[in-house]
Amino acid sequence: MNKFLFDMFPVILFFIAFKFFGIFTATAVTIAATIAQIIYSKIRYGKVEKMLIVSGAIIGILGSITLLLHDKTYIMMKPTALYWVLAATLLISNLFFKKNLIQQMMANLIDAPTAIWNKLNLVWVAFLVLLGFLNLYVAFNYTENAWVNFKLFGVTGIMFAFFIAQTLALRKYLVAPVDEEKQDKSETK
Repeated sequence: MNKFLFDMFPVILFFIAFKFFGIFTATAVTIAATIAQIIYSKIRYGKVEKMLIVSGAIIGILGSITLLLHDKTYIMMKPTALYWVLAATLLISNLFFKKNLIQQMMANLIDAPTAIWNKLNLVWVAFLVLLGFLNLYVAFNYTENAWVNFKLFGVTGIMFAFFIAQTLALRKYLVAPVDEEKQDKSETK
């Protein structure tokens, strides 16, 4: 839960700043929040996750263009850019480097054959591509306020539903959680 809140920190601040001060202030706040996340991660853990670096670069570039040109189009494209970069990374890693990043992230939760991991990777790619298109659709066919609400509540709900569907579809491959207390007792015998 702490990781989820940490990851959502810039989005939540964007939402709050938007409601009180508008999209340009919200963009500046999000850039600052993302920089703060990167600094905090480096100080606290001695490293910064690649995903945070990619997200920081995208928000830094598109957010700066938004502020310099005073054009909200660029910040509204940021989620799509992030989703599509992730989708491309998953696809390219699996096809060309034979590294299934979804498997690397979820191997401690799921014990599945390679074919299932490859399908799951493709499902993630398709999901992220569609989520990118959905962001563009909402951003350019609805009000700015509707897009901001969608960005926080809609995307979070869609992601949650996707995780639930994924868990249900893969339930026979789920790894049973290890009870650490029982494991410690059995190791001392």
